[in-house]
Amino acid sequence: MPNRLANEDSPYLQQHKNNPVDWYPWCDEAFARARDEKRPIFISIGYSSCHWCHVMEHEVFENEAIAAYLNEHFISIKVDREERPDLDKYYQEVHQLLNRRAGGWPASIFCTPDNKPFYAGTYIPPTTRDRMLGFTELTEIIATKVAEGDEKLFQNADEIQNYLKPEARPKEATVLKPSLATGFVKQALHNFESTHGGFSQQPKFPHTSTLNALLDIVLLQNDADAKKMVTQTLSTMHRGGMYDLVDGGFCRYSVDPEWLVPHFEKMTYDNGLLCELYARAGRMFGDASYTRTATEIADFMAAKMQEDGLFYSASDADSEGEEGTYFIVAYDVARAALIEDGFAEDDADAILETLHVTPGGNFEGRNILWLSEPVERPEWFAPVRDVFLRLRTEREYPFIDRKIQTSWNAMMIRGLFELGKSDPTYIEKAVTALKALQGFLMPDGTLYHTALIHSTPKIGAFLEDYAYLGTAFVKAYEATYDETYLMQAQQTANRALETLYDSGRWYFVRGEFVTDADPTDSSYPGSVGVMVDLLLSLGILVEEKYRHFAFKTLEYYSARLAKTPIYFPYLFNQALRYLYEDLVVKADAERLASAAGNISTVTYPYVHVKATDDNSYMLCGVQSCFAQLKSADEIAPTIKEKLPAL
Repeated sequence: MPNRLANEDSPYLQQHKNNPVDWYPWCDEAFARARDEKRPIFISIGYSSCHWCHVMEHEVFENEAIAAYLNEHFISIKVDREERPDLDKYYQEVHQLLNRRAGGWPASIFCTPDNKPFYAGTYIPPTTRDRMLGFTELTEIIATKVAEGDEKLFQNADEIQNYLKPEARPKEATVLKPSLATGFVKQALHNFESTHGGFSQQPKFPHTSTLNALLDIVLLQNDADAKKMVTQTLSTMHRGGMYDLVDGGFCRYSVDPEWLVPHFEKMTYDNGLLCELYARAGRMFGDASYTRTATEIADFMAAKMQEDGLFYSASDADSEGEEGTYFIVAYDVARAALIEDGFAEDDADAILETLHVTPGGNFEGRNILWLSEPVERPEWFAPVRDVFLRLRTEREYPFIDRKIQTSWNAMMIRGLFELGKSDPTYIEKAVTALKALQGFLMPDGTLYHTALIHSTPKIGAFLEDYAYLGTAFVKAYEATYDETYLMQAQQTANRALETLYDSGRWYFVRGEFVTDADPTDSSYPGSVGVMVDLLLSLGILVEEKYRHFAFKTLEYYSARLAKTPIYFPYLFNQALRYLYEDLVVKADAERLASAAGNISTVTYPYVHVKATDDNSYMLCGVQSCFAQLKSADEIAPTIKEKLPAL
């Protein structure tokens, strides 16, 4: 018989509706019952495409004996972290505090009957193994201690609660200088994995904001180390494995140093951020393979992850009951398919060798396709890709979470606008997606965070939604010169300033928990850095007062930023931008449109465009203009001449 989760919209909660656990969604009823019956609270946080969430569900939450014990002694609550990032942020901070290391998903949190956390973990096996305390033993210990009113447990919970209050944290300030870039490059080099690129051994994540910051340093200072880190990582990462050579799009992360074996889930935020990065790097470095990757990401998202202009949140790693089944191929199946399609046997063998498809396989006896560096895609790649596409149509496509999220959609829309600088057809696609997002998650002018497609949004916006949507509005304006988008960017920033800003400090939300916004970057860039991005853009395009709010934000976080900028790559990059200052090209809309190709080749990273009544091209800084040009061909060289003085 289904539990209470059967009434929820979230696909992740729906996945657990038939568990024998008496799950509650996050609701007042659950907490009232815990208080009244003096039961400890178990909170489990995950998301629909999370592989280890599926493992814990199968091993623990589908276990009848474990479920019976939970139902008798605990109040159990399921949370979709994509639906409620505010709750996830709070409890991830609990995990960090209790374990002195970052958490993850599934997150497993135990609280007192009045919802004060005292224990936090991630995946917990059903019984103790490999020196890891099992769920069965852990819940028995906790239930006993709470029933007995264990003084130490409740005292620890009170201390944790007090520490987590945002107002308890001190603020320092320090002067930020352009030399901050030197420290960032040194810290990035310390983490850089020089053989295959990236900034760890394993698991290996894309770290898009680190790469974007390094790309800006290359453009500003022509730093050789920064350029190597960017180009080696981008070139290695898209050769296949974590990047899907067949459908396109990136998986979440690689479990090995070579970017070969991924966790096969695909997230909208990863693909939006990587589409933007590859499009930008392709243009700045003149590398067509980077631009092609951005195009393939955009096309994959449109084909598999978009409906009515809206982008779904994620697709699963698992299908047909196993991880990666949709993506991998057996050697004999691949060889037979190529020969059946008309390839000679010798050619088929050579193709499979190039794609590293072998009888022994590189993933559980089967194969993930990848190309060696520096091998470019051979002439036969397109027809061979079609063969593998046909093989995939015979398989079950992984589960897709059809939630629509403002921040993640905005990331993908930003990527489309960036790609539109190389291929204008993507500007139209970005505009269509942005209008769809506004219609769905701003139906009455109020911004919402998420809703299942074709449902009614209920969860209000968080800082990340204002920040990413605001920057998407800026990109829309600079691609179309439609003043409406600039006004919407300003309104979005104003709403965030009114509700979530306090003298340089930003809150992620002021709701059930007053939660600080992240200046750090984790799965994707933290909302503080993206908010500063929006404020600086408005400061050059609308009114300088927005630069004041950006400065106060940078000042608030400056001590930590100056010490370890590598932890805050997006915010660091905005600090560098503030120090170097934005430039703006002003002209009437018709001239700007005709000069779009010229402007897209400018290598100074902080250049904007503003439609005015000028019948020439005006090049301006924050305080004044420094050049008036008749020809668009003069824009890039004039800015380049200006750079040494900045």
